[in-house]
Amino acid sequence: MSGEASHGAQAGNEGIEPALIDFAILAAWMDEQGLPRGPFRNVQTLAGGTQNVLLRFECAGRDYVLRRPPPHLRPKSNDALRREARVLSALAGSDVPHPGFIAGCMDETLMGGAVFYLMEPIEGFNPANGLPELHANDAMLRHEMGLQAVDALARLGRVDHVAVGLGDVGRPEGFLERQVGRWLDELASYSRHEGYPGPEIAGVESVAEWLDRHRPHDWTAGILHGDYHFANLMYANDSAQLVAIVDWEMCTIGDPLLDLGWLLATLPDPQQPLISTAVSLAQSGGLPSPAQLLARYGEISERDLSAIDWYVVMACFKLGIVLEGTNARAFAGKAPRATGDLLHAMTLGLFERARQVMAGVTLR
Repeated sequence: MSGEASHGAQAGNEGIEPALIDFAILAAWMDEQGLPRGPFRNVQTLAGGTQNVLLRFECAGRDYVLRRPPPHLRPKSNDALRREARVLSALAGSDVPHPGFIAGCMDETLMGGAVFYLMEPIEGFNPANGLPELHANDAMLRHEMGLQAVDALARLGRVDHVAVGLGDVGRPEGFLERQVGRWLDELASYSRHEGYPGPEIAGVESVAEWLDRHRPHDWTAGILHGDYHFANLMYANDSAQLVAIVDWEMCTIGDPLLDLGWLLATLPDPQQPLISTAVSLAQSGGLPSPAQLLARYGEISERDLSAIDWYVVMACFKLGIVLEGTNARAFAGKAPRATGDLLHAMTLGLFERARQVMAGVTLR
């Protein structure tokens, strides 16, 4: 979808429901932020996972990406985006690759009940959408992509969240203790979706019990992306450089090692394609092994990695439940049925991986 809309007009936004993106409202708001005025050009929707709406456009010679919650707002959609915008703003000037925050509208009454913000576009590719020829034909380049993913994660874990103004975000006290109950409650809440028959996921109770028994007691709070895997990473088109971590809607202040567990839990593996969020990487191979990724993380971070298996199981548990939410929404007609089926299959694969780790099948 592409087109042009004059400042204060709403033309040229084919494919975008006016209730989602009202260009007249957007133009007036941008004026209030002191952003240069002019017609909206090269308007296009971007792929951004299954949840949020992403819109790229040019205005007065500058490119922007607008991000807002999904059409079917969930109870915490606006709060999640507010937190996301705040974290991205706080990361400005850090060595963590992220989309540059420009301005945000945290007033949900302005644009169809949803908050939104503007960020800098990212030039690069997402490995979940396939690999450029350069990367597809170079195993060493793919190996470096994996190391870059860990490097960025370790740098994120080193950011002093209090010093960058995020000391009042989230509830880090008791963070690990709350996780199992929090996500079991989330799973139970899906019964509100009409037509959903309930979770058909083997091992939910046994994984939950194992997590409670083996939970680490000592950890240090930091910024948690919350959904760290290759589908949420952008790489340079001409190198292995990781140019941005994207999709921060699950970010909070918690235990950053859960992000590392998340990366390992979803590591592309040709033997377990159902859990991979980047099939092209799983098929091509060449990524570092879990042991190599852990070693690289340990070179940059001082965090204790002795309980990493717990974080991998916790990541499988949490992500599996998150993905099941889309399956439940698909039963209610709020997401495509094919997407619900795919994510339910990923949930089953993640719980299988969790049980393997619990049984002593090491990822190292």
